[in-house]
Amino acid sequence: MDTTNHLIKEYVESPEKLKRMYKKVLMVVSLSQIFGGAGLAAGVTVGALLAQQMLGTDAFAGLPSALFTLGSAGAAFIVGRLSQRYGRRVGLTSGFIAGGLGAIGVIIATLINSVFLLFLSLFIYGAGTATNLQARYAGTDLADKKQRAKAISTTMVMTTFGAVAGPNLVEVMGKFAQLFNIPSLAGPFILSAVAYIMAGCILFIMLRPDPLLLAKAIEAHQQQQSDGIAPAITFSNKKGIIIGAVVMILTQIVMVAIMTMTPVHMQHHGHSLGAVGIVIGFHIGAMYLPSLVTGVLVDKVGRTAMSIASGITLLLAGLLAAYAPSDSMFILIVALSLLGLGWNFGLISGTAQIVDSTEPSSRAKVQGTIDVFIALAGASGGALSGIIVANSSFTTLSLIGGILSLLLIPVIIWYRKA
Repeated sequence: MDTTNHLIKEYVESPEKLKRMYKKVLMVVSLSQIFGGAGLAAGVTVGALLAQQMLGTDAFAGLPSALFTLGSAGAAFIVGRLSQRYGRRVGLTSGFIAGGLGAIGVIIATLINSVFLLFLSLFIYGAGTATNLQARYAGTDLADKKQRAKAISTTMVMTTFGAVAGPNLVEVMGKFAQLFNIPSLAGPFILSAVAYIMAGCILFIMLRPDPLLLAKAIEAHQQQQSDGIAPAITFSNKKGIIIGAVVMILTQIVMVAIMTMTPVHMQHHGHSLGAVGIVIGFHIGAMYLPSLVTGVLVDKVGRTAMSIASGITLLLAGLLAAYAPSDSMFILIVALSLLGLGWNFGLISGTAQIVDSTEPSSRAKVQGTIDVFIALAGASGGALSGIIVANSSFTTLSLIGGILSLLLIPVIIWYRKA
């Protein structure tokens, strides 16, 4: 313990060493995000198709998305609390390992044809999604205010490599699974299990010293130097937390709802599993790849402007998805790419707002709590999407999503007036 305190003191007293540590944290988190991105892609791409196959109906096709998103809500809370108490290393490692175990459970469920085990495993698998999102905060722990959005975007853009590769490996992993008499739709979950466990191992081995514990030590050192007590979160800080949370919650509902039912919509109109993988690959690429540019824009143009841009982009995505000809893969790619881009704008601007409004002493706990609401919002979007499509159409779902995204604009205006 004394050795740890001595190391932390070295970073506190040496700005240059702290700067190098900040770069190391970004590198380690980014590396874990490559694997984490590959892990989350399986559930997104084939989760709905797997449920449709095992249950024999479209009405519950949105349930897998709801389950692993609901699971991610519980995991976000636990990972946030673990991170606050023991540091990012312990919290994030635990979440990724749990996600990997959930993916293994999905594979076993398909082998024994157990719907109960499938749903339970998807719930646990959601821990990987939550952890993948929470990892974005780790990069900001040692960043100053002018670097925060860029730090978020750096870790997120690395997710692209795994997240885009995942859906495009659907057919390959399906054939690989069949070699072992595993149903082809369970194949991508083999990739998820390996990827999530690898992400957890990378963080556990390489994320030393822990960035959040180091940020807390710096905060304590600054308090000691000034002989004062750091102020608690003020009313205006709470407003910042509220607006950041609302932006991320609304964008999550719209994105998850439309994304979840796109594979089912495509299969109904004769598109192959490979085509589904390509469309979802473009969508996930648009969720993460623009992050570096988005991060710079959020830092330069401002959190508010980019939040409004998120609402407008999601509206365009909803309208395009609603009126795209069912046989036009190109327009579906554009629509789902816009959907990913709008989510990207909302997540980075909202996350930056949350980081701006919290202190290291409470940051991970607040972030974990907010991610719970984001996950619950996604679960609601996933569950309702199947019901809406079963009772109406994919067009109706897309229009509802586009209109809902417009709520971001009055929320932003209210915040600016307040």
